[in-house]
Amino acid sequence: MKNKHKLVSYAKWGYIFITPFFLVYIIFSLIPLLSTFYYSFFDYYQQGLDWIGPNFVGFGNYVKLFDINSTLNNGSLKILTYTKNTMIMWVLGAVPQFIFSLLLAVIFTSERLRIKGQRFFKTVIYMPNLIMAASFAMLFFALFSNVGPVNQVISSITGEEFKYDYLASTNAARLLVATINFLMWFGNTTILLMAGIMGIDQSLFEAAAIDGANSWQVFFKVTIPLLMPIMVYVAITSLIGGLQMFDVPQILTNGGAPAGDCETLIIWLNGYIGGSKNYGIAGAMSVLVFFITGILSLIVYKVLNSDSDKPKKKRG
Repeated sequence: MKNKHKLVSYAKWGYIFITPFFLVYIIFSLIPLLSTFYYSFFDYYQQGLDWIGPNFVGFGNYVKLFDINSTLNNGSLKILTYTKNTMIMWVLGAVPQFIFSLLLAVIFTSERLRIKGQRFFKTVIYMPNLIMAASFAMLFFALFSNVGPVNQVISSITGEEFKYDYLASTNAARLLVATINFLMWFGNTTILLMAGIMGIDQSLFEAAAIDGANSWQVFFKVTIPLLMPIMVYVAITSLIGGLQMFDVPQILTNGGAPAGDCETLIIWLNGYIGGSKNYGIAGAMSVLVFFITGILSLIVYKVLNSDSDKPKKKRG
C-alpha cells in the first residue's frame, strides 16, 4: 500500500490568523468611516434633550461649510483659516524635525565615525515619543506661563522683572506647539531614517569613496536618492498626523487661543461633536479633512518623488 501523506493547507491557517485583524478593522475603523460619510448627507443633531433627525439634506451640510455668511472669519472661510493654522504649526515643527533627524541618522550610521553606545542613544532619542502629548503640553504651559520658570530665569539674568505672556502672542504660541511636536516625533523619524540608511548596500558607499567622492557628494548623490522612498513615507505620515493635530494646541492654548490663531481643523471639528453634537456637519467636515489630507499627501508625494531620477528614453 502506498503511504498517503496529508497535505497541510498553510494558506488556510494564514487566513485564520489574519481574520482577527480584519474583524477589528471592520468593526472599529471601516464601519465608523462609512457611517461618517453616510451621516454627512443628513441633518442630525441634538437640541436640548431631543435629537433632530436624521433627515436627508443631500449636500446641504457641505454648502453650510462654504457659506460665506455663516462661516466668514476675518475675511476668509473658517475651513481655510483653520487649515492654514494647522499647516503653519505642522511646517514649523516638521521641517526642523526632518533636518535634525536626517543629520542624526547619518551620524549614527556613518562607518567613518563608528559612534559607540548607539543603542543607548537610540533609546534616549526615542523616549520623548513615549510621553503623552497632554503631559508635554502641561509642562510647557507651566514653563512659559507669566510666572513660570522661563520668565524667572530671564528676570534673574537681566536683573529686571520680566513678564511676557507667550500664549497671548500668535507667533510664540504657534512656535511652542511646533516645538512640542518636534520634541515628540524627531526620535521616531530618526529611527525610521536610520533603518532606511542601514538598508542601503554599503558597497555603494565604498565605490563612491574609491571614485574620490567626498562626504557631501556621497550624501547628496548616494544617500538622499536611495533614501527617498523612506523620506516620502515619513513626510506623508507626518503630514497626516499634523492635519489631525488636536491634543497639544487644545491643552496648551485652551482651544486655539489667542484669537483662534492656534485652532486646528480637528479642534474645530471637535466643537461640533462635543459641543452642539451636530453629527451631520461634523461628518461633512471629516470628509473634507479626508480630501484635504489626500490632496496634500499627493502633492508631497509628487514633489519628493520627482521624475528627475527616472531614466529618460533615447530619441531616434
